[in-house]
Amino acid sequence: MIDHRRLRVALLGAGSVGSQVANLLLSQASELAERAGADLELAGIAVRDVDAPRDIELPRELLTTDAESLIVGADIVIELMGGIEPARTHILAALNSGADVVTGNKALLATHGAEIFDAADQLGASVSYEAAVAAAIPIIRPLKDSLAGDRIRRIFGIVNGSTNFILDKMDREGLSAAEAQRIATDLGYLEADPTLDLEGYDAAQKAAILASLAFHTHVSLDDVHREGIENITADMIDGARRAGFTIKLLAVCERLEEDGAEAISVRVYPALISRDHPLASVHGGNNAVFVEAQAAGDLMFYGAGAGGLQTASAVLGDVVSAARRHIAGGGGVGESPRQSLPTAPIGRILTRYQVTLEVADEPGVLARISGIVSEGGVSVATVEQTPSSDAEGRAHIVLGTHRAREQALSDTVARLAASDVVERVVSVLRVEGE
Repeated sequence: MIDHRRLRVALLGAGSVGSQVANLLLSQASELAERAGADLELAGIAVRDVDAPRDIELPRELLTTDAESLIVGADIVIELMGGIEPARTHILAALNSGADVVTGNKALLATHGAEIFDAADQLGASVSYEAAVAAAIPIIRPLKDSLAGDRIRRIFGIVNGSTNFILDKMDREGLSAAEAQRIATDLGYLEADPTLDLEGYDAAQKAAILASLAFHTHVSLDDVHREGIENITADMIDGARRAGFTIKLLAVCERLEEDGAEAISVRVYPALISRDHPLASVHGGNNAVFVEAQAAGDLMFYGAGAGGLQTASAVLGDVVSAARRHIAGGGGVGESPRQSLPTAPIGRILTRYQVTLEVADEPGVLARISGIVSEGGVSVATVEQTPSSDAEGRAHIVLGTHRAREQALSDTVARLAASDVVERVVSVLRVEGE
């Protein structure tokens, strides 16, 4: 039975996600009231331009450019503006006014999360952000609540639907990177400036959030090693396929233990995944996240990683939870205590490489290369040589290494690049998921 208490909801932003959230709050008001235990009144929607075209027609009387006034008196503030400012200022103002906050702003949380969560803890408010990492996939709440009593060893997976769409098109349809990116842009997966996705910034922001939750320590965007897919070519995709792999942009967050000391590694880069691995079958704009926990074992979360309606689902889940807290009373549940684990440099991780070299097609080259690799303390697992097919007498050698320290592997690649038997290093990819 609803107590007919009315909670005022302020929405900041009416883009693809914000418009869907507003539409669902209005069209499903009675159902949401039953679940929340109170009526959720959409008090207004703050936008930059009330006359701007939108995918969904919204009541004009709800639109305003005065976000500050809208926040005052709100019980729940939904921030879907994106970017750092004025979103940061609005969220802090909402918390100071006594409101709970729901946000999907990964960039803000990855850079100013500690400040925002500390403010919420001091004020007894809550900040919910399920939509910030994997759209419709519920991953934040499982890490924050369901697995709070477990010890997370590793999280890795696909957290950017745009790059997964591009790499999947290249892999399954044989498209070039430019062709796949053009289709992704036409379908709305990529913005006019695709840097955020292609260079791994979006995935790195999400990795910082996941690592902070999983390891109960603050991880900022600066702590994340980041590489994007801008250098992945159709030839690299073809080579991966011949070797039984596919290429995915992965976020990897793991706990490292060495000589009794703990640290964490958080990184984003394109990597080879065996075609037998579940991540290889994550197609299109979908996301998938693996969690390896000490007690719970291996868990996989899979689903839509993008889309306004899908992301709105996660936002409204947080809104209902915030409303229930208001009805029940009491302070917000703060972030778990910080352990302040150090972030290890990329050189400390254990991984293995697949290195493609262009070399002169002549006797003794393979022996020279093997000697250089051995000098670096790296062990070769596989070697594939493609005979020369051009007039200049060049061949390709693909080396697969055994697991070793990243630093040893990268130093070995540098020595190969500097040697007189290697024309150029065509590609270097890490292997994950083994």
